[in-house]
Order: sequence, then C-alpha cells, then structure tokens
Amino acid sequence: MAQELTIGIVTDLHFGPEARWQGKLRKLTHQAGALAADFVRRMNDEVKPALVVNLGDDIEDESREADIARYGECQRILRQAEAPLVNVAGNHDLVHMNREDLNHAWGRTGPLYYSFDVEGWHFVVLHTLEKHDVEIRVPETQIEWLREDLGQGTTPAVVLMHHSASEQDVEDSRWWPGRRHLALVKERAELRAVFERSRRVRAVFNGHLHWNHFDLIAGIPYVTVQSLIENLDDDAPGRAAAAHAVVTLGERGMNVRVRGNDPARYQVAW
Repeated sequence: MAQELTIGIVTDLHFGPEARWQGKLRKLTHQAGALAADFVRRMNDEVKPALVVNLGDDIEDESREADIARYGECQRILRQAEAPLVNVAGNHDLVHMNREDLNHAWGRTGPLYYSFDVEGWHFVVLHTLEKHDVEIRVPETQIEWLREDLGQGTTPAVVLMHHSASEQDVEDSRWWPGRRHLALVKERAELRAVFERSRRVRAVFNGHLHWNHFDLIAGIPYVTVQSLIENLDDDAPGRAAAAHAVVTLGERGMNVRVRGNDPARYQVAW
C-alpha cells in the first residue's frame, strides 16, 4: 500500500546570463543562486520532504564551458537538500551539453528517462526533446518504454517531465502566444492515452511554461509549476516568483501548494 508522501518541486532555475524577452527583463537569473539556496533551506527546515524534484532548465544556456559550470553550481546547491534529488532534463540544459554531461552531474548512467519506487509510489521521469524553434517530441522508443514500465506494476504512479502533455491554452501567457508547438509535447495525446490505459497514473507534473496551471484530463491532474526566477513584474528591476511546490500524495488524493510570490493551491481526490 502506498504511504502518504511529501515531495518538493522546483523548476526553471535558469542559472546564467541575463534573459530578456521582447525587450523586457523576464528572467531574474542573477537571483538564481540565492533563490535556489532559500528553496533548499525551506525543504530542510520546514517541509522535510521524502524527495526533492527538479523539473529542469537549471541553466540559461550560453556556451558549453559556461553551461557545465553553471549546471554544476545549481546541482551543488540542490544537493544540499537532505532529501534525495530527482532530476529532469530541460531544453536549455541540452543546448550545449549532452546526455553524458547531465548523467555525470546526476551521478547516473543511461537514458535521461527512467523510473524508480519510493514508499509504494512509482515515479516516472520522461525526457522531452526540443528541436530549437521547431517542435517538442517524445520518440516512439521512449513511449514504448513507458508502456512497458507502467504495465509492470499496479502501484500508483506520478509522472515528471519538463514540457507539458496537457492541452492548456497558452495564448494569454507571457512566453507562448503563437508558439504552442514549443510549449506542449507533440505526442501529448499518445502519452495521455498511455497514462490512462495504465490505470496507475495519479498525477503529471511539468515546468517550462513559467506559470502555474492545472488541467484535469480523463481524471488525471496535469500540474504546471511556475519558474523559480520568473519576473512577476513587467520589466526591471523586477520581482521573482521564488516559486516551488509542496505536494502531498495520499491514498485518497493529492494536495499541491505552490509557495512563493505567485502562490497557487490545488486539491484532487482520486
């Protein structure tokens, strides 16, 4: 039987150079280190989760040398958490770095998609691949692996991914109007069908979109978590979202509390 489990989630930390969008300061990258350290402090002192989950985009890509150094800096801060760290690959993480670089930082080998079990819960990490300015894909080989993985047990499962597999409307977002193909996974309907047919998936979490969002599709909640460093103001000097999620998974349902300067709260009964 699955035990009640608390996990902490952070995403889109973007260690790196200043990032502007449409001429305005949108990512408060210069605050990434301090905000990440404060997230870890909260996890250790207040939340005490069973897992800390990093949904990707640890860096604002610049060059291979700079990216490796900044990714390492971000990972060193996150690993000060007393709970085990679970990593997901983001699109910015793989502009100048590769699978081997991320695996070295994560302390593992193999594909950037994998699964594991904690206290009666099954966790699936997917690797969504972005072709720059073209599309976001999950290859068929990974989808077949997902089918087999979810088909091998009956314990409740949680899926972790960087891009979204929901059908959320992004036209009123800051980053994605006219760019839905770069916000959502192309194979999202196929992925959702796998989740649904397994009868195991209780929730799907993603980052990437730099806002909080909730969708319920065929009884499965799809939760997008706000970026740690998103500027909530229109321009400089700015106000960081300082966002992270605290998720409590239980036998009968789930509570999600996004904390920081852009709070949200969702409650779901299974």
